[in-house]
Amino acid sequence: MTSENPVSIANLRFLIAEDDEFQRHWLAVMLTKLGAQHILEAENGRVALDLLRSKQAVDISFIDLNMPSMDGIELVRHLANGDDKTAIVLTSALGSALLFSVETMSKAYGVDLLGTFEKPATPEILQRLIDQYRPPVPRNDGNTAIPSFSLEEIQRAVQADQFEPFFQPKVELATGKVKAVEAFVRWRHPQYGVLNPAFFIPVLEASGHMEDLTWSVIERSVAACRTWHDRGLMLSVSINLSVTSLSEPGLAEKILQHIAGHAIAPQYVTFEITELMAMTDVPICLENLARLRMKGFGLSVDDYGTAHSNLQQLLRIPFLDLKIDRSFVAGASQNGQMHIALSSSLELARRLRRNSVAVGVETREDWDLLRDLGCTYAQGYYIAKPMERDAVPGWVEEWSQFF
Repeated sequence: MTSENPVSIANLRFLIAEDDEFQRHWLAVMLTKLGAQHILEAENGRVALDLLRSKQAVDISFIDLNMPSMDGIELVRHLANGDDKTAIVLTSALGSALLFSVETMSKAYGVDLLGTFEKPATPEILQRLIDQYRPPVPRNDGNTAIPSFSLEEIQRAVQADQFEPFFQPKVELATGKVKAVEAFVRWRHPQYGVLNPAFFIPVLEASGHMEDLTWSVIERSVAACRTWHDRGLMLSVSINLSVTSLSEPGLAEKILQHIAGHAIAPQYVTFEITELMAMTDVPICLENLARLRMKGFGLSVDDYGTAHSNLQQLLRIPFLDLKIDRSFVAGASQNGQMHIALSSSLELARRLRRNSVAVGVETREDWDLLRDLGCTYAQGYYIAKPMERDAVPGWVEEWSQFF
């Protein structure tokens, strides 16, 4: 599994935004006992914001939701819209439903949310949340800003074969065995290094030019699968397929032609279908999906539980795997509302006699919860980050020894 050493608590600066003096003092005492040496206190959100804007570096801010003058909800909005960078932990005595709602809001704002807890705090809760903290990492070497790229630049990179899939393992929870990997495309830029999809996918999708990259990813992912099979590592590979690709007549036959030279049985290839709600040419999409299953390929519904999918769309598709969105997975072991949503999604997959795949597994607690709830597969940073093709066999061997 992945491991990153947490930052020493003694080196971190904390801010406690809490209107109740006893609660504020008790939280400071617990942090001190855990090793904290730099703690600021604020009795409401306005004082907390003033402290943050006074250029006092704060690594982690504990924010109560219900405070006078400026409450924690407004404080989060100010932090999201300003330059006052701090990781945050939300806390309240008003129930898990409110906390979950504000947690969702915070994630939508893009703040660095470490987690939430219902009062009262305990040293164990604080330690777990602090362990989630990682210092901000620049996206490049700091000397050269990464620019936005034009469609022409990206298309030239596709033709130059600069895009390649990285692979993230999927592990069977009941046995701990690695059964499959998911392909994530990356751009190995000659000047800026490895770039994630945010730098190129939106441009290609907006211009309607995803096709060449899609076929390149399919080709290279299946070739990687062939390489592993030749070494006796019988992994399956999952590849994302957009609704745009599904709207192409004859898709299944074209896919078969692309993989024929690699002698990979279709049962080792699963296509993950995203953005079901964006289906426009429904008959063609459903025809392609039915034909892919008929040819032996696996189908997986991606991001179930988000705005991109609903139950009606789900029932139209002959899928084998239901992927539970990370918003229901990461932290579910500590959040009652998420726990309920996760349990319901897993029960749906079970009653439909489908496999369930939990995405965004980041802690041992989440892993244990998913295993106890009967989830089929897990995927996330607790297990491994996406890696290059040649790193997969060694990682699988190391993981197998661990289990």
